[in-house]
Amino acid sequence: MTAAMSKEELEGFRKQLTEKRDEIVRRAQQTLQEDMTLDSDDLPDEMDLASSEYLQAFTFRLRGREKNLLDKIQRALERLDAGTFGICEECDEPISVKRLQARPETTLCIRCKEEQERVERDFG
Repeated sequence: MTAAMSKEELEGFRKQLTEKRDEIVRRAQQTLQEDMTLDSDDLPDEMDLASSEYLQAFTFRLRGREKNLLDKIQRALERLDAGTFGICEECDEPISVKRLQARPETTLCIRCKEEQERVERDFG
């Protein structure tokens, strides 16, 4: 049921998703290693400590976003395996190749995504 895409296009999306996933994992590992080297003795005053806590909170929030993106990437890879990649989960219509090139992890066509955003904006 995959949208009318060639095997080469589908493999291109698989490569793009895999590279995106690997980059997120690499950055997360790098951040974790940097966090482990942080020592409270390196923070001589309260301003530095407050700044460090802010950066740590920001990093955790970023990790949450990255985890969310990783989940979306994993689901996209599963849709590739299942033959449903490129099909809108809302209306079952093909998602445009242009949209998939910009956001290969997307599950909604542009029309359904715009509707979702309108509903969220209206009902917050």
